[in-house]
Amino acid sequence: MSNKIVLGYDDSEAAKSALAFSVSLAKAQGAELVIVHVLEWSPYSFLTPEEIEQRHKRREEELKRAEDALLAPVRKSLEGEGVTVLTELKYGHIAETLIDVIKAHGASHLIIGRTGHSALSSRLFGSVAGSLAQAAPVPVTIVP
Repeated sequence: MSNKIVLGYDDSEAAKSALAFSVSLAKAQGAELVIVHVLEWSPYSFLTPEEIEQRHKRREEELKRAEDALLAPVRKSLEGEGVTVLTELKYGHIAETLIDVIKAHGASHLIIGRTGHSALSSRLFGSVAGSLAQAAPVPVTIVP
């Protein structure tokens, strides 16, 4: 495993607290920080070719908006903090995608906020934090 920390980030208040914690930890450990934002998206749907084309265009627009609104400002805010920061923007199931990123980077730690923007749906369908605490291949820190 490399000395990398993965942070699941969605710009919620809990994610901002997790960002501050992960930066402090990365500095203390001399670790790289991989900040990941996952846009939930399911490839399983019955769509016409026209709908698929429209969906692809919307997906590209969402990726651009997320990069500009979330990841670029975070990278800029961390300039001069003394930590190497990588960012990734992915589509998929949040927990599964974060686990894939952990494995791809050989990360040694995952940090997430306790609640994200999907707090209501998590009460109905189960939380991302709970899923990751059970399934992640590395230690998970859940920041309030």
